[in-house]
Amino acid sequence: MSQLLTPARTRGFLRATAAAVALSSMVSAAGCGSSDEGGGDAKTTAAVHAGFPVTIDNCGVTTTYDEPPSRVVTIHQHPAELMLALGLRDRMVGTAFPDSAVLPELRKDYETIPELAEKEPSFEKILDAEPDFVYGGYGSAFAENEGRSRKAFADAGIDTYLNREYCGGKQVTMKDTYDEIRTIGKVFGVPDRADQLVEDLEGRVGQAAGTVEDEPEVPVFVYDSGDKSAFTAGGRSLGTELIRLAGGENVFADLDDVFGDVSWEQVVERKPEAIAVYDYAGAGAGSVEEKKEFLLSQPALADVPAVRNKRFVVLPLTATLVGVRSAYAVEDLARGLHPERFR
Repeated sequence: MSQLLTPARTRGFLRATAAAVALSSMVSAAGCGSSDEGGGDAKTTAAVHAGFPVTIDNCGVTTTYDEPPSRVVTIHQHPAELMLALGLRDRMVGTAFPDSAVLPELRKDYETIPELAEKEPSFEKILDAEPDFVYGGYGSAFAENEGRSRKAFADAGIDTYLNREYCGGKQVTMKDTYDEIRTIGKVFGVPDRADQLVEDLEGRVGQAAGTVEDEPEVPVFVYDSGDKSAFTAGGRSLGTELIRLAGGENVFADLDDVFGDVSWEQVVERKPEAIAVYDYAGAGAGSVEEKKEFLLSQPALADVPAVRNKRFVVLPLTATLVGVRSAYAVEDLARGLHPERFR
């Protein structure tokens, strides 16, 4: 299992039928679907400029927008899907680093956006797309050692925004997801679309959480990757909140980080009854089946309840991040942890 040796520390397919229906209605209401690379029709442009200038503080970087950005490059998949769910395809001139299958109702629009690179594109490649705004999903989007610092973009006259999950310093919750959507809606002059999307996601989370609220909490171990040690979701991760809302408890919620390494001895000691396997396309991460095979083949784990009972719940990594998929991850987890409540 050599492909499991190196955990993928830079950040696969959500059960998308329910998500597709919801996002389809959002996209339709928002007027998504244009493949034009301009800024939309005159009526839309006039409408979104009302309420500007807008000042946003993002991870310590304060930016004032006199008008909505019109040429956007997204780095990583979850910012791209959030933009598309808000009906902002006509502002997108490039994306990069897809790591799971795109939600079906967003796929057609996503495929019209030029893919600048399979991973993070170079600073020069991004400049070639002539963006006025770059939206990064992971901190690596703006890696200084690769020449993509936020200052470098600012010096080139390009505004930047980093997904708030990577601002650091606190537990990430679903409120961060809702705030992220509303902030991007504000930046692009579509606050009503953002409010509508948030309302739908809040409703879905509430319904799933309410279905399992009286059930005993299931101890859950998140397995991202690793074989010598386990790379898992810590207490600051959104995954911990998703597990809680779904009627579970992250057995490593006391790990004071978003992600971190723990020993297999610790996993055995904490006796998880279910394992959430994170699925994504990353170098060295391994497929879901490879991860399951690895866990099931380890004699030291044989008496762990989750392994003994082969109780796995698979989640695309993108569904555990601050973005439009996290609300659906709550339902997927709840179904996996408390299947009897969904029969």
